Amino acid sequence: MARSIIAPAERVTTLRWGIGLILGLGVLVNYIDRSALSVAQGSLHTDLGLGPAEFGLLNGAFFWTYALCQVPVGVLLDRFGVTVLSRIAAALWTLASVLTAIAPNFALLFAARSFLGVAEAPTFPANAKAVGYWFPKSERGLATSLFDSAAKLSSGIGVLLTGFLLTQFGWRGMFWSTAALSVVFFAVFYLFYRNPSQDKRLTHAEAQYIKQGGGEPETPAGEVPRGAGILYLISQPKVWGLTIGFTAYDYLFALLLTWLPGYLTSTFHVNILSAGFDALLVWGTATISDLVVGGWLVDYLIGRSADANRVRKTLLIAGLVIGFAVIGAAYTNNLYVAVLWMTIAAAGISFHAPIAWSIPGLIAPRNSTGQIGGVMNFFGNLASGAAPVATGFIVARTGSFSAAIVTAAVILLVGIAAYVFVLGRIDKIAEPA
Repeated sequence: MARSIIAPAERVTTLRWGIGLILGLGVLVNYIDRSALSVAQGSLHTDLGLGPAEFGLLNGAFFWTYALCQVPVGVLLDRFGVTVLSRIAAALWTLASVLTAIAPNFALLFAARSFLGVAEAPTFPANAKAVGYWFPKSERGLATSLFDSAAKLSSGIGVLLTGFLLTQFGWRGMFWSTAALSVVFFAVFYLFYRNPSQDKRLTHAEAQYIKQGGGEPETPAGEVPRGAGILYLISQPKVWGLTIGFTAYDYLFALLLTWLPGYLTSTFHVNILSAGFDALLVWGTATISDLVVGGWLVDYLIGRSADANRVRKTLLIAGLVIGFAVIGAAYTNNLYVAVLWMTIAAAGISFHAPIAWSIPGLIAPRNSTGQIGGVMNFFGNLASGAAPVATGFIVARTGSFSAAIVTAAVILLVGIAAYVFVLGRIDKIAEPA
């Protein structure tokens, strides 16, 4: 094969995709941390006497603090950028896993999970901002799906991995292992992630390709960013349409993330490893859907000159409509039928998610992407915190998951309505006067 005569500095390399994989690795580790608690449910009941209600509160502890930190994190991201905040976050979530492993009772477990929520709060808003820095608009669908699909993949492989670790080392050893994974990610991120202006590996040609394709400009180091304030942003219907729709998604996603193994083991009396393989089917399908539909298909259709607003909004709504299939699991006593409905629903909400996460960068006035991402993730994770707690109390009261599943399906209908009637066109919000 003849060698290229183009100088390396003039090539559009694939460095940005390497950055995308690093962002995905962080989400993978995050969600293994989050799903590990669902695997430990039986052991926590045996060792600490925790029932469904207490287990629901433990799951909610993470989401409440995670949600409360979203708006402050958005402001900090728009002020200090991705690199510093993400490094600090990775160090702190490692510490949170250690604290979980050594917690002797419910109160300290609750505190450790609350701290994990604070530590992992920057991940998604920071990743959305990093994608804006590193990718032209024509590639943001797939770039966003790289890190969003990692959440679904880890929810599948994480149950199997942590289930194996649990059987070998007990629940404390399992959390020590997740702490070790976090150390590995911290080292990778510290060594290899830089913003484009700071990355010496970025060629001039790739930098121009990103800029000319609509890459978001960075705030110069030390400069206080000037842009839309949070009060202006929350007065915009687009922000609320996006936020309400995303909140409906997050409720169902959190229910599946935190209760799927428990639902399968208690309703159909399968062991935790068997439940892990069923979860892998659900989340493996969701991962493929996320990448192929929410990522590749969006970019492909827009690249073929389809109307970008129509593509994104149609698929955004379709994802939640397909997610409504979860209601089928409420009306069956057959394991395979229930897993089928869960798989269809997870596939729908999963390809919706990267489209939703690409929208803050597409609608935000300058220097405001982090704040819009923080607002949508704040309300989304209030719902994420409510979902496991509400599910725990419903199951404790009724002895069944049916009412909890129907609740999630009804909430999806509210999200669909918000996307249809409130979001409007996916384009830039006007700068404040």
